[in-house]
Amino acid sequence: MKILLRNRKALTGLVIIAFIVIVAIAAPLLTQYDPAARTGRPHQPPSLDHILGTTRIGQDVFARLIYGARTSLAVGFGAGLLITLAGTALGIISGYRGGKTDEVISFFTNMVLVVPNLPLLLVLAAFIGQASPLVIALILGATSWAWGARVTRAETLSVKQKDFVKSAEMMGEPQWRIMTFEIFPNVISIVGINFIGSVIFAIITEATLEFLGLGDPRAISWGTVLYNAQKASALSVGAWWDILTPCFALAFLGIGMSLLNFAVDEIANPRLRTGNHLKRWSLLVRSGEGRL
Repeated sequence: MKILLRNRKALTGLVIIAFIVIVAIAAPLLTQYDPAARTGRPHQPPSLDHILGTTRIGQDVFARLIYGARTSLAVGFGAGLLITLAGTALGIISGYRGGKTDEVISFFTNMVLVVPNLPLLLVLAAFIGQASPLVIALILGATSWAWGARVTRAETLSVKQKDFVKSAEMMGEPQWRIMTFEIFPNVISIVGINFIGSVIFAIITEATLEFLGLGDPRAISWGTVLYNAQKASALSVGAWWDILTPCFALAFLGIGMSLLNFAVDEIANPRLRTGNHLKRWSLLVRSGEGRL
């Protein structure tokens, strides 16, 4: 954790994510309005009463934004956790055990990787009908684990050749213990990168499915807010606050998660750390200019 806090990208990303999470948790304290109730005139512009304006049917946009953050974050982190757990477990088992186990897991992994993810999600969501956020999270978790499994397997193949793993095998340690206590801690950086990337993917994909009308319109999330704004022709009538607010929220969260992802990648791969090299290069340039 100290390493993350010393990294500027990680610190900035954590501050952004923490701010959004705190706002979502404290939603009842930050607004007096019910996000589903009519509280003002249709498409009322931002004012002291409604700081982000109202929707076409008079709902408070700010209330829908912060309450919708709860659903979007829950889907993102829930689906991200499912994707990471499945990908990590299958990747470690496949890479360590090898043989028939590796062949079977690799077969299903390749099969899932070959199928285009977004079209598959569209077909499944359309088949189910108005999918709730929970159903969307389960669909994402069941169809998006393959990339994480492939990367984790490749790292496991490298780690299992290390001396400490060979020593544990010679001492008669059971396979489950070796995979849990010897291999898993050494692939934790890959797991972290997989989790962060999966959360970003899940939040954006959930918003995309709901924006296309494949989600439950009664649920309040950033995707349904976008769907309702588009359905109400918000931009056409000049109600920019109705549609741009969730767009900026998604972009803001995406920036925070991406910065954290870049930081974890830099910590896991020292070759990507350019900060000290840039400082050294600038000092050399300045000293060269001084001599001239």
